[in-house]
Amino acid sequence: MTVQEIRAFNRFYTNLIGALDYSRQLHAPYTLTESRVLYELAHSPRTDTADLRTELSLDSGYLSRLLAKFEKDGLIERAPSEKDTRRRRVSLTARGRGTADLLDERSRESVGTLLSSVPPGDRTRLAEAMRDIREILSDAGRRPPRREDVLLREPRPGDLGWIVQRNAALYTAEYGWNTDYEGLVARIVADFAEDHDPILERVWIAELDGRQVGSVMCVRDEAPGAARLRLLLVEPDARGLGIGDRLVGACVDFARGVGYREMVLWTNDILSSARRIYQRHGFVLVDEKPHRSFGADLVGQDWRLDLLGTQE
Repeated sequence: MTVQEIRAFNRFYTNLIGALDYSRQLHAPYTLTESRVLYELAHSPRTDTADLRTELSLDSGYLSRLLAKFEKDGLIERAPSEKDTRRRRVSLTARGRGTADLLDERSRESVGTLLSSVPPGDRTRLAEAMRDIREILSDAGRRPPRREDVLLREPRPGDLGWIVQRNAALYTAEYGWNTDYEGLVARIVADFAEDHDPILERVWIAELDGRQVGSVMCVRDEAPGAARLRLLLVEPDARGLGIGDRLVGACVDFARGVGYREMVLWTNDILSSARRIYQRHGFVLVDEKPHRSFGADLVGQDWRLDLLGTQE
């Protein structure tokens, strides 16, 4: 691989993406850089001004002017950081989040347009080649994944099927559970896909370097005023980045924000890592009993979180 070949690829890909974006006015009335900042604010757990400047490699003066424009347009709010009052925390307003969601939707449509010209048989090969490029260059930079590299997003087509497949595969590999568990997960996911309230129920997918590495669901429980946390999952090679903690935190914040009084969940005592996460977020064990399920002897546990009396 020569320097000229890399430069030629860069020119080709930059021109291709640029033509797609701007021929359709993808980011109008925002520039590509402004759209990148909005995307970062919508998906990154670190939103101090200094973090944005570092993550996006932006000049401090340029970023300051850009944020002032966003504030004037009602897209962001700025306040002293809760952890360090010398730093400024930036957060999206409801209008800003709507704008970021719209730009993200347009971006997905743009990529979909690009893929429509690629024969179906070549799409997997294309995705694998792109993944290889990311992995090779990341290895060359010797930078391991960081917590801020993980984003939480809503599910896209195929993600719900991924939840079923990965739950079945991981719990078989790690605990020897049989296909009864896959059937349970498939029913839970199918019920959500076919009939859920988008205001009161939600799924989060954790993504790292363009691939799914975790998920969780918040659904209505049978008890009035109660939400149920379901199917928390983190891929083994992505553990240690705080993904499970962020997924549970997103679930709890959402449930509290839409007015649930309590959140409940059912798990098994062998899932010690997940139970520690639940405890950190204030869940309390309310009941447990042995049972025979998924081809194994287990101890099931019911946990509860009072959303009205417990604040993070």
